[in-house]
Amino acid sequence: MDAPKERWVGREAGPIVRPYAVTRGRTRPRGTAIDLVTILVATGRPPGDRVWLSREHRRLLELCRRPSTPADLASETDLPFQVVQILLADLHQYGLIEEMRQSEDPERPDPRILMRVLDELRRL
Repeated sequence: MDAPKERWVGREAGPIVRPYAVTRGRTRPRGTAIDLVTILVATGRPPGDRVWLSREHRRLLELCRRPSTPADLASETDLPFQVVQILLADLHQYGLIEEMRQSEDPERPDPRILMRVLDELRRL
């Protein structure tokens, strides 16, 4: 009789994959880390022949078709923020996503004001 296959699935959590497995062992993004509130958007360029995208990379790229922040993407994908930050840095390095410029979104408030509001909320 064959031994039962071990399953890496939590009853309520679904498939269990360690974060470092998603990032291929990396704990920091290559290049510059992307800020929590940076608005990102897909460039529409196809990935190059030598670019391999994981399922998580493809999901993030799909979500970036509309402007999104890394915080929103982490919430949407149920991945830890640090993992999303590393994967987004990969996509940015491949030229598949880019930061929206301030002139493209005139409604976006000044990040310094947002940080000040956040600091004041934390004090409460």
